[in-house]
Amino acid sequence: MLSDDQVNETVINVETVPSGVQNHLSSNMNVPAKLAVNSRFGTVSSISDIEVTDPQVFSHQNDRRAKQSVRFSSLNEMFSRSHHSSDSGDMDTPCTSRGSIQGRQKLIASLIPMTSRDRIKAIRNQPRTMEEKRKLRRMVDKEKSKQSRRIFELNCCSQCLNSISLAYRRSKNILSELLSSVSLWQKTLKIIGGKFGTSVLSYFNFLRWLLKFNVISFIVTFSFVTIPQFTVGGNNTFPFTGLEFFTGADYFTDTVMYYGFYTNSTIQHRSGGTSYNMQLAYIFTVAACLIICFFSLLFSMARYFRNNFINPHIYSRGIAKLIFCWDFTITHEKAVKLKQKNLSTEIKENLSEILQENGKLTLSQHLTRLSVHLAAWVVSTGMATACCAAVYYLAENNLEFLKSQKNPGATLLLPFVVSCINLAVPRFYSMFGLVEHYEIPRQEVYVLLIRNIFLKISIIGILCYYWLNIVAPADEKCWETVIGQEIYRLLLMDFVFSLADSFLGEFLRRVIGTRFITSLGLQEFDIARNVLELIYAQTLVWIGTFFCPLLPFIQMITLFIMFYVKNISLRMNFQPPSKAWRASQMMTFFIFLLFFPSFTGVLSTMAITIWRLKPSANCGPFRGLPFFIYSIYGWIDSLSNSPSYTWVVWIYQNLIGSVHFFFILTLIVLIITYLYWQITEGRKVMIKLLHEQIINEGKDKMFLIEKLSKLQDTDKRANPSSLTPERTDVEEPGPLYGREHEAAHDLRFRRSVQEHSPKA
Repeated sequence: MLSDDQVNETVINVETVPSGVQNHLSSNMNVPAKLAVNSRFGTVSSISDIEVTDPQVFSHQNDRRAKQSVRFSSLNEMFSRSHHSSDSGDMDTPCTSRGSIQGRQKLIASLIPMTSRDRIKAIRNQPRTMEEKRKLRRMVDKEKSKQSRRIFELNCCSQCLNSISLAYRRSKNILSELLSSVSLWQKTLKIIGGKFGTSVLSYFNFLRWLLKFNVISFIVTFSFVTIPQFTVGGNNTFPFTGLEFFTGADYFTDTVMYYGFYTNSTIQHRSGGTSYNMQLAYIFTVAACLIICFFSLLFSMARYFRNNFINPHIYSRGIAKLIFCWDFTITHEKAVKLKQKNLSTEIKENLSEILQENGKLTLSQHLTRLSVHLAAWVVSTGMATACCAAVYYLAENNLEFLKSQKNPGATLLLPFVVSCINLAVPRFYSMFGLVEHYEIPRQEVYVLLIRNIFLKISIIGILCYYWLNIVAPADEKCWETVIGQEIYRLLLMDFVFSLADSFLGEFLRRVIGTRFITSLGLQEFDIARNVLELIYAQTLVWIGTFFCPLLPFIQMITLFIMFYVKNISLRMNFQPPSKAWRASQMMTFFIFLLFFPSFTGVLSTMAITIWRLKPSANCGPFRGLPFFIYSIYGWIDSLSNSPSYTWVVWIYQNLIGSVHFFFILTLIVLIITYLYWQITEGRKVMIKLLHEQIINEGKDKMFLIEKLSKLQDTDKRANPSSLTPERTDVEEPGPLYGREHEAAHDLRFRRSVQEHSPKA
């Protein structure tokens, strides 16, 4: 018995050949033809797909008719069997065939779990009439409603959970879209990337990333340290003159801005209420900021490393995306032009990298450049050493100089000298590029970053030595506040010099290059120097957070202002890079420099401060203690007497206070880093081999095509008229004759079916 699908559409394979084919039964040539029979109207239609493989044409029409009658004898039996089950198209009519009922039930059961869109497509593709499809859809909807009603009655809790999860996913998607739409400086960054390329854009992305970084640090310190201190703060006795904005002293000394103002007592506003230990809050808040920074740096570095070094699509250079993909949702004219600029810049960067990879130098050129690079490194290292020696000499005599001077402006001498060095020496380093002539701009940026980081981190190291070994042991009233004021002045002076350099130095350079010495032209944006300014300032903020808790807020304001200043200066005073290059891996390198040696140096400095230095006796939350870490020791001793907090004591003794734990953690981090590095190298080799394989396959195809064309030319020369008569014999009847022959064949086929099946 046939099912509904078999009744509605019966496919028959018929061997048909042109009339007059002789010895066809002896040849094993199969020419398929699909014959679709509609049981509702009792007609049969044929869709022939004739493929002639035998070039000889014969004339025996009777043999072909006899073969067709034999082929269609089984079809008549099938029609006679299935007539009772397919005579009516009504879906609700009782059916005598169990196979038909089971097939319909299976079809409905398979349609119920589908989504509405997939269900409509599946019903639409069924070989049924429109009325049957409508009734089938009504039956499926009815069964689905019954099933959903039973599920709702039995599993109400699961339905509630599903609705909650659906609402959560929708709200999450809406929130992500909202955050992406209100992303800070999104349009400005697109404009910068379209005009100046990804190399310059990497600096502004790094600046925005640091801004978010400092916002989190400020929220943590302000919430857990500054706000509790406001509730017990006293009156400020210092007069405000305005000079405090530059010196950070006098009026600001007796505020929540510095360490010395915070109390060491436990804050409790009413008897019996909850108490707030200021010592623990202060040290745990600073530790929490450093831990957040540590994991944020690790996570960001791993994410950028995975996206820019490990993923294989990076090495394909995105040519398919650049050429064949376009976002058709962009309809605004300015947005279209901006997208065109971005695509044009990316194409230039990819082409420049291809040209750089193909360029090769001779041995003499390599030796010449190596000697020039070696001389530049000797000069830059000598200059950095001289600058560090000058800073050390000035810092060593700074305390005596300040005691002999009564002018408050004398405190700005050390920050002024350090800022002058940080401004002038990196510009001198940038002039080495006129002699070194790096072929790849990325290499030049890496070299400048290493030279500048060596200079700036060395200066910060000398200043830390000055603060921890000269200022801290001196008989100062509150040496923590003195260090906080020094860091504030360094940070503010660096910001002032950056503003002056943007408004005056870069502007004067543009005027000289465009009006007086036109051969110079507009300058290019120095990525290395500007990035190192951000890293230098962020390092000072991390060191100064312990001595000046509001320093992240100051850094947040300076970064916000610097973004707009650098953006305006970039558009007015700079030109796009002469050598376009992709900077997809620059963010990884920037964050790595921020992590090492910047953040690791900060951790070393803070460890020495907390474990080795004695706090001031008359100020700050740790007054009266032999070391800062003794506040943690006292807290652990108090918890050891309470049985409910033994797990905290165990964690401290076996994890935080254990050297072995940190050794194992460091070993695990190094192993993971090594594995990532090996994965990167392996994928590079794999991609290189795949590229070579693609090139070899292309060469093989070209070789085969050439051999084939040569063989065809040889055959044509040997027998030039061998193919023409056969093609003429096959194509002689023409298109009109073919249609008439097909129609006559279809008519004869229908007659033979009707003769053997009177009911049809």
